[in-house]
Amino acid sequence: MNKTADIVIIGGGVIGCSIAYNLAKKGAKNIILIERKYLTSGATGRCGAGVRMQFGTETNCLLAKKSIEMFEQLEEELGYDDSIEFKQGGYLLLAYTEKMVEQFHKNLGVQHKLGIPSRWVTPAEAKEIVPHLNTQGLLGATFCGKDGHCNPFKTTDAYVKAARRLGVEIMTYTEVTKLLAKDGKITGVETNKGVIESPVVVCCAGAYSRDLAATIGIELPLHPERHQILVTEPVEMIQEPMVMSFYHGLYCQQVPHGSFVMGIGDPNEPKEFNYNSSWQFLHEMAAKVTFLLPPLANLRVVRQWAGQYDMTPDRQQILGSVPGTEGFYLAAGFSGHGFMISPMTGKLMAEYILGEETSLPIDMFDFTRFARGQLFVEPSVV
Repeated sequence: MNKTADIVIIGGGVIGCSIAYNLAKKGAKNIILIERKYLTSGATGRCGAGVRMQFGTETNCLLAKKSIEMFEQLEEELGYDDSIEFKQGGYLLLAYTEKMVEQFHKNLGVQHKLGIPSRWVTPAEAKEIVPHLNTQGLLGATFCGKDGHCNPFKTTDAYVKAARRLGVEIMTYTEVTKLLAKDGKITGVETNKGVIESPVVVCCAGAYSRDLAATIGIELPLHPERHQILVTEPVEMIQEPMVMSFYHGLYCQQVPHGSFVMGIGDPNEPKEFNYNSSWQFLHEMAAKVTFLLPPLANLRVVRQWAGQYDMTPDRQQILGSVPGTEGFYLAAGFSGHGFMISPMTGKLMAEYILGEETSLPIDMFDFTRFARGQLFVEPSVV
């Protein structure tokens, strides 16, 4: 199989599919999206599915705010005949140290300047929001009722169906084994099914982006990091918001059909691909979540799994072009918050690739910031 395309997109997660749709919506033609397995088989299908505006940097707050506004209208925008299960039950972010309290108030200042309806709550008020919350040691929290949950599988499906209607070709179970470039220009990709020639390649392959970029001599400061999640049996609704504690490295929410989905971060996790889920995670998760939310001790775990964050040194995404390789674009390194900003990311990348002025600035996410030593650190991530 030898083919040609005007634009090749690598990665069939929500980011790649959002970019494909937005490019096609703007009139781009002959777009091919390539996925090595099934759509959402990577980070998208393994994520915690939370969406929030409560970040600590203005750019991330705006990216998330605009994305949530798009999630609110996404079914109509994409002509989707199903539900993406968008539920705005809020996020309750817990503070356990004076340093966290100080940072949260700084975050609120940034958020309020941008019109984000977040607020500081006392431990007593936090317990009113989540009655079964254990407030032992809690100094306070922030809450935003516009934050919430969305189904990553349905969201990606909505983008895929809309993209296909606009003429995007989607190739699954097709692995890109090598990028192709000549004289400083991208020329296409080599796959396990043949070569696809194209003057534009957009890499949205998550943690696999590093190895793909290396095939044309580009060193991405990006590594995989395992994150584990579990889901419980469904029960009657008792918790509206996502509860998140940076102190415990934990998040927990009850999704619309009644199950609880929860995960924790491990700062000692090796920088390598690992899709195995461990009993140690289950033990630590159970200990932490039953301290914070005691009634959950009575729930049965249905399953647990592992996925990969594609981590960068500042835990921020890389968006845009790569100097020295004309036609090669990156949308990778999302470090765990790619799904929640995927609607706006798709729009911004389409604008950038087509040479338009972007709706929001993305220059702080450029590839060269690492070499310059100008990292863009987000203080509010798990």
